[in-house]
Amino acid sequence: MAMTLLGLGTAVPELRLSQAEALARAPQMRGASPRQQRLLRRIYERCGVENRHCITPDDDPNPSTAVRMRRYGPAALELGLQASRAALAEAGVAGTAITHLVTVSCTGFAAPGFDLALVAGLPLAADVARTHVGFMGCHGALNGLRVARAFVEADPRACVLLCAVELCSLHLQEGWNPDHIVANALFADGAAAVVAVAGQGSPGREAPRQGGLQLLASGSTVIPHTAGAMAWLIEDHGFSMALSARVPAVIQAQLRPWLDGWLAGLGLSLEAIRHWAVHPGGPRILTAVLQSAELDDERLAVSRAVLRRFGNMSSATLLFILQRLRQGQGPGPGPCLALGFGPGLTVEAALFGVDGATLARDPTPPEALREAVDCDEQL
Repeated sequence: MAMTLLGLGTAVPELRLSQAEALARAPQMRGASPRQQRLLRRIYERCGVENRHCITPDDDPNPSTAVRMRRYGPAALELGLQASRAALAEAGVAGTAITHLVTVSCTGFAAPGFDLALVAGLPLAADVARTHVGFMGCHGALNGLRVARAFVEADPRACVLLCAVELCSLHLQEGWNPDHIVANALFADGAAAVVAVAGQGSPGREAPRQGGLQLLASGSTVIPHTAGAMAWLIEDHGFSMALSARVPAVIQAQLRPWLDGWLAGLGLSLEAIRHWAVHPGGPRILTAVLQSAELDDERLAVSRAVLRRFGNMSSATLLFILQRLRQGQGPGPGPCLALGFGPGLTVEAALFGVDGATLARDPTPPEALREAVDCDEQL
């Protein structure tokens, strides 16, 4: 059964930083030599980000994980409420009509979490069924959409609110570890929410408007022998990113064979895909997808535009891209393929119909400074 996205909402913190301002605030800039500053500037200029939004930084330049988590809860709730209210308003759905709440985040933990705070703040019914998709990384929203689709398949009357919130700026890292420098240069804060129902919509609701999206199928694969290529680790001073420089090469070599087989099982070929919503983990990852799938650069223009305007907001980013495609920034009606990559190394995919496009048949998924120079290989 297809799942229709009735409403999409996004939110970002008020504080907007240019890439030059983000560089000036980077932990590595404190006490950096002129040579180190030039290197950092080069990295920040090459990562494809022009602006980003972040919550107000802490006065402590390197707070403990406990301090970072105390800041996470209120900030996550504020952004989650904004995005969720926007999605509900676009969908024309009252909060009390939501039967299932799916939350997604990999940048903070608390119990009770921001999901329970959303129930009180929107408000939602007290008996809403809550599910949290945690610590899945940049593809987490695709995992959340799979969960939402399972709910509407089990109960066609279900109305699901999915909310992804990421506060990556809480986890800026000191030192000249190349992974940390790259993460600091790329990541940002944001939230996105979706209201979804079964099929074409519940009885009494209007059909999806122009630009409507229907989730038709989900797919996932783990690339063998790549478990250490990407990781997201809880440490004493925030969460730490590990990102091997070989990730783009792995994606370029391994993505196409799997995609061809998965799409064939759905009665489609790669050539049939009109829209591409690829999570912009970094410029080289986007280039790897282009080369693997033999695409024109224009196909990823929306992904690059979101990276340029907002930075990498981890799981929320893909929903920002889908929102823009839904608003008509793509090349017209036709199937849309969303891709995200995360620890594992895992590939997550979701196939959407746009403006009524459907599958051919019913989908059944079968040295410190020296090290810093290596950052160029990761961008």
